[in-house]
Amino acid sequence: MKMDYLVRDIKLAPSGHLKIDWVKEHMPVLNEIRKEFEKTKPFAGKRIAVSIHLEAKTAYLGKVLKAGGADVAITGSNPLSTQDDVAAALVEDGLKVFAWYNATTEEYFDHLGKVLDTEPDIVIDDGGDLVNMLHNEKTHLLPKIIGGCEETTTGVLRLRAMEKEGLLKFPMIAVNDAYCKYLFDNRYGTGESVWTGIMRTTNLIVAGKTVVVAGYGWCGKGIAMKAKGLGAKVIVTEIDPIKAIEAHMDGFTVLPMDEAAKYGDVFITVTGCKDVIRGRHYKVMKNGALLANAGHFDVEINKPELLEGAKGKRVVRQNIEEFEMPDGRKIYLLAEGRLVNLAAGDGHPAEIMDMSFALQALSAKYILEEGKKLEKKVYRVPEEIDKKVAEIKLNSMDTSIDKLTPEQEEYLYGWKHGE
Repeated sequence: MKMDYLVRDIKLAPSGHLKIDWVKEHMPVLNEIRKEFEKTKPFAGKRIAVSIHLEAKTAYLGKVLKAGGADVAITGSNPLSTQDDVAAALVEDGLKVFAWYNATTEEYFDHLGKVLDTEPDIVIDDGGDLVNMLHNEKTHLLPKIIGGCEETTTGVLRLRAMEKEGLLKFPMIAVNDAYCKYLFDNRYGTGESVWTGIMRTTNLIVAGKTVVVAGYGWCGKGIAMKAKGLGAKVIVTEIDPIKAIEAHMDGFTVLPMDEAAKYGDVFITVTGCKDVIRGRHYKVMKNGALLANAGHFDVEINKPELLEGAKGKRVVRQNIEEFEMPDGRKIYLLAEGRLVNLAAGDGHPAEIMDMSFALQALSAKYILEEGKKLEKKVYRVPEEIDKKVAEIKLNSMDTSIDKLTPEQEEYLYGWKHGE
């Protein structure tokens, strides 16, 4: 008999239930979708595999999918972001759960494998590890896969690379690219959760410090904007000339990292690339510089070169490692260079993830209904889904907007304006 769960301690479930109940009260869009799913049971008889940071908001998404009739198997998408009490609570709620906090690399991939061994029809991924495993180690499961959805920028980049090389074996919806995702989750969610994670981990002030934000995509914009609001001076590093101009016109100083490394008190990488901060940068950093990463993988801050250049290393506070340089300077790495907002925090606010996970739920339903007709490509979230989520969110905020009259529609979208 196969085990339906692998969690750290099932006795932790009561506090996990409380966390899930709390976010449920602040996720009105998912609550509306849950009501619809409970009536229609769109996923009846289907299995869904989920790999997203396993904390309370993700747990509630899993419960909404289950309410729609799905057999849900779930794991985390980062070894340090799983909350053990939430994982235990989901077991009691009837989901198949394979995850625990601080998993080793071997354990992390074993958990991914166990989720896929449930033979899903649909996958919901965050960063692309489920899809990658299906295409490399679990290819025998591919014929059953209808398609899936991807949550984050890094995962979408990996999917598009696979599509370009003709390797993608099923259609995927790029949830990250929906307006109701990146305009709010990537910008406001990342901006707030990153600083919440840094501040509660360090217990240090932000005002007056120089913050270096590496990457000025939507996540970088949110982090820089929040840093400015907290009273920091902000330097942005970029490789894209258009984004660099945007950062400049938003009021930030733009420098190459080789220069910015000399001035920063706090460094936050959010590029999706590797080796953004590395050996030569550590040599010129100020004493006391803080390094944090908000990109999906822990490769943006080169950890081997940081360790190699240090004469000593010690843990000085939970989620803070101190590296002492040969000249006595000390550089601090937060959350092992993993996603600081989740490894050292609770992730994005519930109201933000409400929209993102509503998109996931409705996109999974779309894949179920249309997936067999779609090519093996990466697709945008259909416009009607994006707008539906926005409309439900507006209603929940007791906010109404104008509507065009037929005459206005003709004026905007027609061509006979002279008649």
